[in-house]
Amino acid sequence: MQKTSQPELRATTVVCGSCGTTFELRSTADDLRVDVCARCHPAYTGVERSVATGGRVARFERRRALAATAS
Repeated sequence: MQKTSQPELRATTVVCGSCGTTFELRSTADDLRVDVCARCHPAYTGVERSVATGGRVARFERRRALAATAS
């Protein structure tokens, strides 16, 4: 087996873009920036954020209800 086949792991600083949390891990990259970390992600914190826009299904049902009342 070649000795150079495995990449060299080094200490890497990870910075969360949402809450600013920093932590270190070992990686082949120099520095990492993530959008959401385990400290501020809704699935891990238990805090759900409501989205006011809704999805495709909600918009379809709204238009369907409006059409039913118009006819």
